Amino acid sequence: MGKLIYNQFDMELQPPYKAPDYKSTILRAPSKPLIITKKNLSELSGPVFKDFKLGILDHDLTKNAIKYGDPIGERIVVSGKVTNELGQPIPNTLIEIWQANAAGKYIHKVDQHDAPLDPNFLGAGRCMTDANGNYKFYTIKPGAYPWGNHHNAWRPNHIHFSLFGGDISSRLITQMYFPKDPLFEFDPIYNAIPKRGRELLVSSLDLSITEPEYALGYRFDIVLRGHNETPFENK
Repeated sequence: MGKLIYNQFDMELQPPYKAPDYKSTILRAPSKPLIITKKNLSELSGPVFKDFKLGILDHDLTKNAIKYGDPIGERIVVSGKVTNELGQPIPNTLIEIWQANAAGKYIHKVDQHDAPLDPNFLGAGRCMTDANGNYKFYTIKPGAYPWGNHHNAWRPNHIHFSLFGGDISSRLITQMYFPKDPLFEFDPIYNAIPKRGRELLVSSLDLSITEPEYALGYRFDIVLRGHNETPFENK
């Protein structure tokens, strides 16, 4: 996936470590300059995901749960391409996603939102980019949910993405949003990102990947570096 490095365009696209309106960053942001550590032998010789074995339904969040029926909500296809700053595809990259269900509820003990769980929806999946850097997931459009950052705080609909490089320590995390979400203007996480960077996190409705009478398609391309670098949470 390439080196996870900063470049001259980061300040135009990447969120700051500390954003006062996003309260958890106040304590979470580093108070001293970051130190780049050398990789040890286990990281350098660790897993290479080219030969990683995926389950046949890992990419389909509508079918990879223990089934009693179909999950509740609007079925969607999320697809895109992972490229470098030159537009060259990045093949064999392991992508994981996780999200709330249609009611805005995660399957996690920390989630105390008073919304129902869906027994037919686990909210997590993974796939590998193909030789041309393409990926595809089937899932349910996630719901908004309250998150306690401030009075009446609600997160816009979003899906979390994690991309791995050639080893487990080479990982980038980001979020994908949906077009024209009315909660954008109220969300301090979204608004902590420079304006041009925010635009790169919003997927686009794409009829070319929409499957007739089955699922609307959303395109979300991911760029690792350069002028159009996707904003990442852990850079």
